[in-house]
Amino acid sequence: MFSSGQLIFAALFVLVFAAIIIFSYQKDKKLHLSNYKGVKWVALTFLIFLILLFIIKYLLKN
Repeated sequence: MFSSGQLIFAALFVLVFAAIIIFSYQKDKKLHLSNYKGVKWVALTFLIFLILLFIIKYLLKN
């Protein structure tokens, strides 16, 4: 399906891409903490809302 060269390229690409993303995040961590203080609560509320929707869907099907 894929040649060995393509698999090696894909593996190296994923590793380098992940390393760049991690490095960039670490560099901007202090800025993110000051600008996005309430994001945790928004994400938690959204997650609870989604779970409630799935529960309602499950209960209405039965």
